[in-house]
Amino acid sequence: MDEIKKGLVSKRGNENGLSSPYRLGYHIIPHKGWLNDPNGLIQIENEYHVFFQHNPFSAKWGLMHWGHFKSNDLVHWEQLPIALTPGDCNDVAGCFSGSAVEDDGVLNLIYTGHNYADAEKKIPNEVQCRAFSIDGTHFKKDLQNPVIQEHPESGSGDFRDPKVWKHGQFWYLVVGTTKDGIGKVVLYRSTDLQNWAYQGVLAQSDGSQGYMWECPDFYKLDGKYVLMFSPQGIKPSGDHYQNLYQTGYLIGDYDYSTNIFNHGPFTELDHGHDFYAVQSFEDNKGRRIAIGWMDMWMSPMPEAKEGWAGALTLPREINLVKGKKIRMTPVKEVELLRIRQLLSCREEQIIGEKTFSFKEDLLEIEVEFDEISASDFGISLRVGQTEKSVIHYDTKFQKLILDLTKSGQAARGIRQVSLPLEGSLKFHIFLDRSSIEVFVNDGDVVLTSRIYPTEKNQGMQIFTNNGNVKIRNFIIWELEDIWKNMNSNS
Repeated sequence: MDEIKKGLVSKRGNENGLSSPYRLGYHIIPHKGWLNDPNGLIQIENEYHVFFQHNPFSAKWGLMHWGHFKSNDLVHWEQLPIALTPGDCNDVAGCFSGSAVEDDGVLNLIYTGHNYADAEKKIPNEVQCRAFSIDGTHFKKDLQNPVIQEHPESGSGDFRDPKVWKHGQFWYLVVGTTKDGIGKVVLYRSTDLQNWAYQGVLAQSDGSQGYMWECPDFYKLDGKYVLMFSPQGIKPSGDHYQNLYQTGYLIGDYDYSTNIFNHGPFTELDHGHDFYAVQSFEDNKGRRIAIGWMDMWMSPMPEAKEGWAGALTLPREINLVKGKKIRMTPVKEVELLRIRQLLSCREEQIIGEKTFSFKEDLLEIEVEFDEISASDFGISLRVGQTEKSVIHYDTKFQKLILDLTKSGQAARGIRQVSLPLEGSLKFHIFLDRSSIEVFVNDGDVVLTSRIYPTEKNQGMQIFTNNGNVKIRNFIIWELEDIWKNMNSNS
């Protein structure tokens, strides 16, 4: 154990990396070790639970456990003991992603047991397993595991990430798989969470939508059905699909009796550099809330030098716009993070550049632009001597642009998305020490990215090129560091 702890000690700080300039202040992050996919999002009574893919022994991906956080308000989180540890014959190579459901007072985790079919460990042979808990903290694995012991003929050993829900008298489960280079999601049904009957393919790639569909999530929202998933293998096309892998959704109509899902085209859910493996749940207020992994495979993650790596996004409420498009907005509870208002101004004309300076590094920013004549305008954040992270709008090409080419260590390049300008343009920005989440026009477009500035960066600039804009409203809040008093023994 001493050797493990020694391996996680930061060269610049304590065991938990608290001195790191990249240590996030109000996002879910591991106290130490590695974090990726959010798993098992659920509300039980008044407590929210978030599980996650976790390597507690290294800041790199490895033998996957399930980490566990809980909260009463969706913004202040407590890390609990590890929920799932790999090691039995069903999950000896890892407890991969899955979901959580409550059944008669019992919290059930349905997850993928990761194994290999060959001695070289190149061919996955994945199964679906169940664990359960009475107290919501300590879990036992089902003696009947695996509850789904082999993939269907329509799939392959890449067979993972079950999402479970109840409809009528049955439990349903979707799981991602692939066959012959075609990504797909398949469906199962059960009465007891232990015995599952295969129902068929729910949806699959048309040949251009990726070779593997991970992390499926299927739910009804405002009269329509939504399938969210993370396809691997979609080729870049213009401004689209610029990350290594994507996360997006299909919207349509579904018939349980026939298992026919008639849906529209695949749409990306977030247009930033770092968003993957989203999972959602419905809370007791009837809200559909989603959380994603705020990183991407092959991302640089320089925070690993501090003994931790990976983060989750802020919780986001999902709504459907005219039955055709998902809109994501931060949950109302994020307002609990506000400590004090640092700036408020209204009805101010801007031409050229206006600079502000703040010593605080955890910020929430709302700015609305109106009466726009400039060819280009926006806001620069984390401005140092040579570095900055820029969000701006090109009025000629009607594109929203997140430019991280000068954002510091591991600069990430540009992400952009078409967005017709209709009157005013609103940015709602959450700036943490190494992340930025941008919600545009009440969540019509969202961009999420990790940033790693290296300079003193207390500057902020509103700017215009070739014209002017009016700032209709500009408010900045300092936000709470929820990990400030983190116990080094956590």
